[in-house]
Amino acid sequence: MKILSRIYIALILLFLYAPVAVMIIFSFNSSKSVWSFGGFSFQWYAGLLNNTTMITALEHTLIIAILSAVISTVLGTAAAVGIDALKNKLLKKSVMTVTNIPMMNADIVTGISLMLLFIFFGNLFGARESLGFFTVLIAHITFNLPYVILSVSPKLRQTDPHLPEAALDLGCTPVSAFMKVVLPSISTGIVTGFIMAFTLSLDDFVISYFTCGHYQTLPIVIYNMTKKSVTPDTYALSTVIFISVFVLLILYNIVQSKSDGRQRKEKAV
Repeated sequence: MKILSRIYIALILLFLYAPVAVMIIFSFNSSKSVWSFGGFSFQWYAGLLNNTTMITALEHTLIIAILSAVISTVLGTAAAVGIDALKNKLLKKSVMTVTNIPMMNADIVTGISLMLLFIFFGNLFGARESLGFFTVLIAHITFNLPYVILSVSPKLRQTDPHLPEAALDLGCTPVSAFMKVVLPSISTGIVTGFIMAFTLSLDDFVISYFTCGHYQTLPIVIYNMTKKSVTPDTYALSTVIFISVFVLLILYNIVQSKSDGRQRKEKAV
Protein backbone atom coordinates (compact mmCIF):
# COMPACT_ATOMS: atom_id res chain seq x y z
CA MET A 1 0.00 0.00 0.00
CA LYS A 2 2.85 2.37 0.79
CA ILE A 3 4.39 1.76 -2.63
CA LEU A 4 1.08 2.40 -4.39
CA SER A 5 0.51 5.59 -2.40
CA ARG A 6 3.99 6.83 -3.27
CA ILE A 7 3.47 6.03 -6.93
CA TYR A 8 0.13 7.84 -6.83
CA ILE A 9 1.68 10.94 -5.23
CA ALA A 10 4.57 10.85 -7.74
CA LEU A 11 2.12 10.72 -10.65
CA ILE A 12 0.15 13.67 -9.26
CA LEU A 13 3.32 15.73 -8.82
CA LEU A 14 4.46 14.77 -12.31
CA PHE A 15 1.11 15.76 -13.80
CA LEU A 16 1.12 19.09 -11.95
CA TYR A 17 4.72 20.17 -12.43
CA ALA A 18 5.81 18.55 -15.71
CA PRO A 19 4.26 21.39 -17.81
CA VAL A 20 6.01 23.97 -15.62
CA ALA A 21 9.31 22.13 -15.97
CA VAL A 22 8.94 22.02 -19.77
CA MET A 23 8.15 25.75 -19.81
CA ILE A 24 11.24 26.56 -17.72
CA ILE A 25 13.49 24.38 -19.91
CA PHE A 26 12.29 25.93 -23.17
CA SER A 27 12.62 29.44 -21.75
CA PHE A 28 16.38 28.82 -22.04
CA ASN A 29 16.11 27.36 -25.56
CA SER A 30 18.20 29.19 -28.15
CA SER A 31 15.65 28.42 -30.90
CA LYS A 32 11.94 29.15 -31.19
CA SER A 33 11.10 25.47 -31.56
CA VAL A 34 8.95 23.83 -28.90
CA TRP A 35 9.90 20.37 -30.11
CA SER A 36 13.70 20.40 -29.92
CA PHE A 37 16.23 22.05 -27.63
CA GLY A 38 18.66 24.05 -29.75
CA GLY A 39 21.05 25.02 -26.97
CA PHE A 40 21.19 26.93 -23.71
CA SER A 41 20.64 30.69 -24.02
CA PHE A 42 19.38 33.72 -22.08
CA GLN A 43 18.25 35.54 -25.22
CA TRP A 44 14.53 35.34 -24.42
CA TYR A 45 15.09 36.81 -20.96
CA ALA A 46 17.08 39.63 -22.53
CA GLY A 47 14.36 40.05 -25.15
CA LEU A 48 11.82 40.78 -22.43
CA LEU A 49 13.42 44.18 -21.93
CA ASN A 50 12.62 45.09 -25.53
CA ASN A 51 9.04 43.82 -25.44
CA THR A 52 7.30 47.03 -24.41
CA THR A 53 3.80 45.52 -24.57
CA MET A 54 4.64 42.76 -22.13
CA ILE A 55 6.68 44.99 -19.82
CA THR A 56 3.82 47.50 -19.67
CA ALA A 57 1.34 44.72 -18.90
CA LEU A 58 3.67 43.42 -16.19
CA GLU A 59 3.84 46.89 -14.64
CA HIS A 60 0.03 47.09 -14.67
CA THR A 61 -0.20 43.66 -13.05
CA LEU A 62 2.30 44.46 -10.30
CA ILE A 63 0.68 47.84 -9.55
CA ILE A 64 -2.76 46.25 -9.25
CA ALA A 65 -1.44 43.29 -7.24
CA ILE A 66 0.48 45.43 -4.72
CA LEU A 67 -2.24 48.05 -4.26
CA SER A 68 -5.08 45.53 -4.01
CA ALA A 69 -3.09 43.36 -1.59
CA VAL A 70 -2.26 46.31 0.68
CA ILE A 71 -5.78 47.77 0.66
CA SER A 72 -7.52 44.41 1.06
CA THR A 73 -5.14 43.48 3.90
CA VAL A 74 -5.94 46.68 5.79
CA LEU A 75 -9.69 46.43 5.17
CA GLY A 76 -9.77 42.68 5.74
CA THR A 77 -7.90 42.95 9.04
CA ALA A 78 -10.27 45.67 10.24
CA ALA A 79 -13.27 43.58 9.12
CA ALA A 80 -11.94 40.46 10.87
CA VAL A 81 -11.47 42.42 14.10
CA GLY A 82 -15.00 43.81 13.81
CA ILE A 83 -16.52 40.39 13.10
CA ASP A 84 -14.60 38.83 16.00
CA ALA A 85 -15.96 41.52 18.34
CA LEU A 86 -19.57 40.66 17.53
CA LYS A 87 -21.34 39.12 20.52
CA ASN A 88 -24.38 37.79 18.65
CA LYS A 89 -23.39 34.35 17.30
CA LEU A 90 -26.17 34.30 14.70
CA LEU A 91 -25.13 37.71 13.39
CA LYS A 92 -21.47 36.65 13.31
CA LYS A 93 -22.30 33.50 11.31
CA SER A 94 -24.47 35.51 8.91
CA VAL A 95 -21.69 38.05 8.30
CA MET A 96 -19.13 35.28 7.70
CA THR A 97 -21.52 33.57 5.28
CA VAL A 98 -21.92 36.77 3.29
CA THR A 99 -18.14 37.25 3.40
CA ASN A 100 -17.54 33.79 1.93
CA ILE A 101 -19.87 34.31 -1.04
CA PRO A 102 -17.18 35.87 -3.33
CA MET A 103 -15.00 32.77 -2.80
CA MET A 104 -17.78 30.29 -3.58
CA ASN A 105 -19.17 32.31 -6.47
CA ALA A 106 -17.93 31.51 -9.99
CA ASP A 107 -15.34 33.98 -11.27
CA ILE A 108 -17.24 34.56 -14.49
CA VAL A 109 -20.39 35.51 -12.53
CA THR A 110 -18.40 37.89 -10.32
CA GLY A 111 -16.65 39.40 -13.35
CA ILE A 112 -19.82 39.98 -15.35
CA SER A 113 -21.73 41.40 -12.36
CA LEU A 114 -18.91 43.80 -11.52
CA MET A 115 -18.64 44.84 -15.16
CA LEU A 116 -22.35 45.65 -15.32
CA LEU A 117 -22.11 47.56 -12.04
CA PHE A 118 -19.16 49.65 -13.23
CA ILE A 119 -20.79 50.38 -16.59
CA PHE A 120 -24.01 51.42 -14.84
CA PHE A 121 -22.23 53.88 -12.57
CA GLY A 122 -20.03 55.06 -15.43
CA ASN A 123 -23.07 55.93 -17.51
CA LEU A 124 -24.81 57.40 -14.47
CA PHE A 125 -21.99 59.87 -13.83
CA GLY A 126 -21.22 60.46 -17.51
CA ALA A 127 -17.73 58.95 -17.51
CA ARG A 128 -15.94 58.70 -20.85
CA GLU A 129 -14.72 55.19 -20.06
CA SER A 130 -16.54 53.04 -17.53
CA LEU A 131 -13.77 50.45 -17.23
CA GLY A 132 -10.12 51.04 -16.46
CA PHE A 133 -7.51 51.07 -13.71
CA PHE A 134 -9.84 51.80 -10.80
CA THR A 135 -12.43 49.21 -11.82
CA VAL A 136 -9.75 46.50 -11.96
CA LEU A 137 -8.40 47.63 -8.59
CA ILE A 138 -11.85 47.59 -6.96
CA ALA A 139 -12.59 44.17 -8.48
CA HIS A 140 -9.34 42.70 -7.13
CA ILE A 141 -9.95 44.16 -3.68
CA THR A 142 -13.43 42.62 -3.75
CA PHE A 143 -12.28 39.05 -4.31
CA ASN A 144 -9.18 39.41 -2.10
CA LEU A 145 -11.05 40.58 1.02
CA PRO A 146 -12.59 37.20 2.01
CA TYR A 147 -9.19 35.47 1.87
CA VAL A 148 -7.63 38.09 4.14
CA ILE A 149 -10.51 37.82 6.60
CA LEU A 150 -10.20 34.03 6.67
CA SER A 151 -6.45 34.33 7.28
CA VAL A 152 -6.76 36.82 10.15
CA SER A 153 -9.88 35.44 11.89
CA PRO A 154 -8.26 32.21 13.22
CA LYS A 155 -5.40 34.23 14.72
CA LEU A 156 -7.92 36.47 16.48
CA ARG A 157 -9.68 33.42 17.93
CA GLN A 158 -6.34 32.11 19.20
CA THR A 159 -5.53 35.41 20.92
CA ASP A 160 -6.32 35.57 24.62
CA PRO A 161 -9.21 38.08 24.92
CA HIS A 162 -8.00 39.09 28.39
CA LEU A 163 -4.71 40.51 27.05
CA PRO A 164 -6.26 43.68 25.53
CA GLU A 165 -8.30 44.13 28.71
CA ALA A 166 -5.12 43.88 30.80
CA ALA A 167 -3.45 46.47 28.57
CA LEU A 168 -6.40 48.82 29.07
CA ASP A 169 -6.19 48.34 32.83
CA LEU A 170 -2.49 49.25 32.69
CA GLY A 171 -3.27 52.60 31.06
CA CYS A 172 -3.25 51.86 27.32
CA THR A 173 -5.80 53.45 25.07
CA PRO A 174 -7.92 51.10 22.92
CA VAL A 175 -5.79 51.99 19.88
CA SER A 176 -2.46 51.46 21.65
CA ALA A 177 -3.74 48.22 23.19
CA PHE A 178 -4.62 46.94 19.74
CA MET A 179 -1.29 48.05 18.24
CA LYS A 180 0.87 46.67 21.08
CA VAL A 181 -1.04 43.53 22.04
CA VAL A 182 -3.49 42.33 19.41
CA LEU A 183 -1.61 43.29 16.23
CA PRO A 184 1.61 41.38 17.08
CA SER A 185 -0.39 38.26 17.92
CA ILE A 186 -2.21 38.27 14.57
CA SER A 187 0.74 39.49 12.48
CA THR A 188 1.34 36.07 10.90
CA GLY A 189 -2.28 35.94 9.75
CA ILE A 190 -1.94 39.42 8.27
CA VAL A 191 1.24 38.46 6.41
CA THR A 192 -0.43 35.27 5.18
CA GLY A 193 -3.47 37.22 3.97
CA PHE A 194 -1.24 39.75 2.17
CA ILE A 195 0.76 37.05 0.38
CA MET A 196 -2.42 35.21 -0.61
CA ALA A 197 -4.07 38.42 -1.85
CA PHE A 198 -0.97 39.37 -3.85
CA THR A 199 -0.73 35.91 -5.44
CA LEU A 200 -4.44 35.77 -6.32
CA SER A 201 -4.33 39.26 -7.83
CA LEU A 202 -1.19 38.44 -9.81
CA ASP A 203 -2.80 35.33 -11.24
CA ASP A 204 -6.33 36.57 -11.92
CA PHE A 205 -7.63 36.51 -15.49
CA VAL A 206 -11.41 36.06 -15.64
CA ILE A 207 -12.49 38.97 -13.40
CA SER A 208 -9.77 41.23 -14.82
CA TYR A 209 -10.87 40.40 -18.37
CA PHE A 210 -14.40 41.72 -17.73
CA THR A 211 -13.37 44.82 -15.77
CA CYS A 212 -10.13 46.02 -17.38
CA GLY A 213 -11.24 48.05 -20.40
CA HIS A 214 -8.03 49.36 -22.01
CA TYR A 215 -6.00 48.78 -18.83
CA GLN A 216 -4.80 45.27 -19.62
CA THR A 217 -2.91 43.08 -17.17
CA LEU A 218 -0.33 40.45 -18.05
CA PRO A 219 -2.67 37.39 -18.10
CA ILE A 220 -4.94 39.22 -20.56
CA VAL A 221 -2.03 40.19 -22.82
CA ILE A 222 -0.77 36.59 -22.84
CA TYR A 223 -4.29 35.34 -23.61
CA ASN A 224 -4.51 37.73 -26.58
CA MET A 225 -1.13 36.47 -27.78
CA THR A 226 -2.35 32.87 -27.84
CA LYS A 227 -4.82 33.82 -30.58
CA LYS A 228 -1.84 34.35 -32.88
CA SER A 229 1.38 32.79 -31.59
CA VAL A 230 3.15 32.61 -28.24
CA THR A 231 6.76 33.72 -28.47
CA PRO A 232 9.46 32.13 -26.28
CA ASP A 233 9.91 35.35 -24.30
CA THR A 234 6.49 34.54 -22.83
CA TYR A 235 8.01 31.35 -21.42
CA ALA A 236 10.78 33.43 -19.87
CA LEU A 237 8.36 35.86 -18.25
CA SER A 238 6.15 33.03 -17.00
CA THR A 239 9.23 31.39 -15.49
CA VAL A 240 10.12 34.60 -13.65
CA ILE A 241 6.56 34.88 -12.31
CA PHE A 242 6.54 31.22 -11.25
CA ILE A 243 9.82 31.59 -9.37
CA SER A 244 8.57 34.77 -7.68
CA VAL A 245 5.36 33.07 -6.52
CA PHE A 246 7.37 30.05 -5.40
CA VAL A 247 9.58 32.30 -3.26
CA LEU A 248 6.47 33.91 -1.76
CA LEU A 249 5.11 30.47 -0.86
CA ILE A 250 8.40 29.60 0.82
CA LEU A 251 8.22 32.82 2.83
CA TYR A 252 4.62 31.99 3.76
CA ASN A 253 5.64 28.54 5.00
CA ILE A 254 8.51 30.03 7.01
CA VAL A 255 6.22 32.58 8.65
CA GLN A 256 3.60 29.91 9.34
CA SER A 257 6.12 27.49 10.85
CA LYS A 258 7.53 30.21 13.12
CA SER A 259 4.02 31.09 14.24
CA ASP A 260 3.18 27.46 14.99
CA GLY A 261 6.45 27.02 16.88
CA ARG A 262 5.81 30.11 18.98
CA GLN A 263 2.30 28.90 19.80
CA ARG A 264 3.60 25.48 20.86
CA LYS A 265 6.13 27.16 23.16
CA GLU A 266 3.43 29.36 24.69
CA LYS A 267 1.22 26.35 25.34
CA ALA A 268 4.13 24.45 26.86
CA VAL A 269 4.83 27.35 29.23
